[in-house]
This record gives sequence, structure tokens and C-alpha cells, in this order.
Amino acid sequence: MLSLLVWLPILGAAVVGFWPAGAPAVWPRRIALSVASLGLVLAAVLAFVYNPADGGLQFREFVPWMTSLGLSYELGIDGLSLPLLLLNAFLVWIAIFSSDENVQRPRLYYGLLLLLCGGVVGAFATQNALLFFLFYELELIPLYLLIAIWGGPRRNYAATKFLLYTAISGIMVLVAFFGLAGLAGIANYSYEALAVHNLPLATQFLLLGAVLVAFGIKIPLVPFHTWLPDAHVEASTPVSLLLAGVLLKLGTYGLLRFGLGFFPEAWSAAAPWLAGWAVVSVLYGCMTAIAQKDMKKMVAYSSIGHMGYILLAAAAATPLSLLGAVAQMVSHGLISGLLFLLVGVVYKKTGTRDIDVLCGLLAPERGLPFIGSLMILAVMASAGIPSMVGFVAEFIIFRASYAVFPVQTLLCILGTGLTAVYLLILINRAFFGRLPAQFANLPQVRWSERLPGLAIALLVVFLGLQPQWLVRWSEATTAALVAGRPALAGALPAQAERTHTVAVRRAHTP
Repeated sequence: MLSLLVWLPILGAAVVGFWPAGAPAVWPRRIALSVASLGLVLAAVLAFVYNPADGGLQFREFVPWMTSLGLSYELGIDGLSLPLLLLNAFLVWIAIFSSDENVQRPRLYYGLLLLLCGGVVGAFATQNALLFFLFYELELIPLYLLIAIWGGPRRNYAATKFLLYTAISGIMVLVAFFGLAGLAGIANYSYEALAVHNLPLATQFLLLGAVLVAFGIKIPLVPFHTWLPDAHVEASTPVSLLLAGVLLKLGTYGLLRFGLGFFPEAWSAAAPWLAGWAVVSVLYGCMTAIAQKDMKKMVAYSSIGHMGYILLAAAAATPLSLLGAVAQMVSHGLISGLLFLLVGVVYKKTGTRDIDVLCGLLAPERGLPFIGSLMILAVMASAGIPSMVGFVAEFIIFRASYAVFPVQTLLCILGTGLTAVYLLILINRAFFGRLPAQFANLPQVRWSERLPGLAIALLVVFLGLQPQWLVRWSEATTAALVAGRPALAGALPAQAERTHTVAVRRAHTP
């Protein structure tokens, strides 16, 4: 089943790419949407048969490949990767459905989207470090082309900047894997083999540094973040949705899987510094977002701030904080995807994203009232209002991290207040007030443009009211991930962690 989930979109990309040029342009879209729908069904079936009580790998597949190099075709998922596979399947479907029906070069466009999906699924599902690197690099090519071909006026600059940063990230990933295997004398690049070593702490620090730089670029964390706002501003709406919703999660996934998983001793020693790094990213991202006039750039900087919460939870590295980290990955993917989707509709109907120009879009007769209502909901979710998925994820992170890093956690909580500030600025200026004459006759928003945002919004509310559907897949895995890790002073005992996890689920369930 995992192989089908990995290779189905790649085969679909080949079918779309080699579809006859003279055929109607609607067929590449239909094929891509069918493949994405089948992938979403397969991911849902996978979740249905997954055993949440088992924190180890499930649905394992193993085929020897280049054994002399330590490379094997090895797949498997646990509670860390399953939620991200579900998120990817859902947002890829949304991205394809919300794409412009008259997009130029549709065969190439939809083929690249499916190829991107296959690379992401492969990275989340593989259990071999070299195979992870191959899939990690595979998603680089289609995303670069999607920005460079279908992006905005400065698309070449943004795509090249993204390519250079991500290429450096891939090189650092490979350096860390080769260094770990070579210095530890491990011939097999399986995750299980690489996780067992007796390297000196100083050597672990060097390798962990490579991992932190590699995935710090991908997340991104300050100061490796400068490629993200440019990429978001120039990318089309579906590409921005996937970039924020799924691709950034490769960085946070890599931190947990490889940083914490491979170097637990070095991670424990570096944890206070990592928590401080999280504070810098959160506050910088939030304060920079306040200064933006472009709605899309504001949401992009918001992503930098919210991804810092995941680093804080990873630094605390308790079962409950890691559970919150996984929840925040899903929460941020849904909320940021919804925000970028709605900003894209506003830009399509008005021709601008400048909040100093926009005004009164919530007007019920001539404005965009439905889009404005969804935007208010998305802002509330991003600001951590209760009954939204954002509150659930952030509450778990702050509750668990405070016991380990109280000062850093309080500073990160300040970021939630700043989030409310800049998003309320966006809502107040763009959607309230009197609709200007130049926007008096905006094109009507069709139901095909409303449905993607409505689907994400319903999921945001549902997971906020029923958080057990958000955390149940990952509890056993996050507990197993820190089972052999040296504890930090102030960390809660394991039994207390489990008690708090249950309390969090019950507290937010009607």
C-alpha cells in the first residue's frame, strides 16, 4: 500500500506529461484530479487500518537494491509520518482542484504537481537515509519549475533563490548521513542502523549542526528564512498552498526524525540553545509580519513564526511536547494553506494584495463576503482561538514546554499575541470599512472557488472540536521517540505526560 501511495502520483505525472498534445486541455486536469482523489482515498484507508497503540513502524516494505552502497528500498510509517501523509494527500487534492482551469501548459503543470506529491510521500514513508535524500531532492525540481514558469513578475529571482537554498540544504543532509555512517563504521543506511552508534559527543555536535542547518533552511528558521517570502509572493496560489502546507514540514520532520532520533545526547545538550533559537524565529517572524503591506508576504512571515513553535516543542523533547509538534505541523499546514488560498482569491478578483489599497471587501452585496468570512475564521485559527485546531496544537506545545523551558515558552506565547495583532490589521484594513468605487463591481466568486476554502475551514473547526482525531495517531510514537533520550531537568515524568495528554483531549471534546 505504501508503494502504491508513493508511485501512483509519479506514474500519474508520466501519464499526464505524455498525454497527446492535440487532446482537449481539460484532460490533464481530470487525470491529475483523479490520481489525487485516489491517493486521498488510499491515505484514508491507511489511517483506518493503522494501529495507533503501536508506536513502531507499520506497513513495512523492504527490497534490497544497491546493498554495496547501503541503499535499499525500505518503506514504513509511524505516528510521526502518518499525519503528514494524510495532510499531503488532502492539500494536493485541494491544490489541483483550485488550480486555474485555463492554466498555460497544463500537461507540464499538472505533471509537476503530481511529481511533487510523489517525492513528498516518498520522503515521509522511506526508512533508508539515502532513499530519503533521493526523494528529498526529487521534490526540488518540480517546485523550482512551478515557481519559475507559473510565478509572478520576479519568478526567476525567487525560483533561483529557492533552488540555491534548497540545494545547500540537500548537501548538508547528505554530509550528515555520510558523516554518521562513515565515522560510526555503519555500512547500512537504514534508520534503525544509523540510530545505534557510540560516537563521541563532540562528533555528534558536528553532525547535528549539519542536520540543523539543512532542515533549518527547509523549515525555515531565522536566519535561513530569506528565500521563503520571495518564493511565496511569486508562486501561484496552489503552489504557495503546497509550499506552506506540506513542503516546509519536511524540515520539521527531519529535525525530529534525524536530529532527535540519531543524536539524542547532543540534542539534549543543545536543547536550551534550540529553545532560544525558537524564540528568535517566533518573535522575528511575527514582528516582521506586522510591517508588511502585501497580504501574501504577511502570511509568509507568519509561517516563519509559527514554525518556531515546533522547534520549541522539539527542544523540550517530552512525549507531550512532541505530540504538540506533530499537531502543530498539521495545524499550520491547514491554516496557512487556507490563508494562502483565500489571499489568492482576493488577488484574482481585485488585482491587488496591498492592504493599504484594499478596503471593505466584507461588503455583503458588492464585495467578497464569503471569502471574508472564511478569512476571519482562518485568522481566528491562526491566532489560537479555542475551538480551532490552532489552539489545540499550541496549547499542547506550551503546556509541555513550560515545564522544561519556562522563559522561552513565555516569550513564544507572546508570539501568539503578535499573531493576533498583524492578522487583525489585515482583516481590519482589507475587509472592513467602505468598499472603494474601484472595487464596486468585483467578479462573483464561483462555488468551485469557494469549495476548497470551505473544505479546509471545516477541517480546521472539526479538529479543534475533536482533537483526539489530531493526536491519536502519534501518542505512542512520540513516547517511543524519547524513550531512550537523556531527560532534561524539569521534564515531566512519563506517567504525568500521559495524564496531561488525555486531559488535553478531554478538555477540548464537547
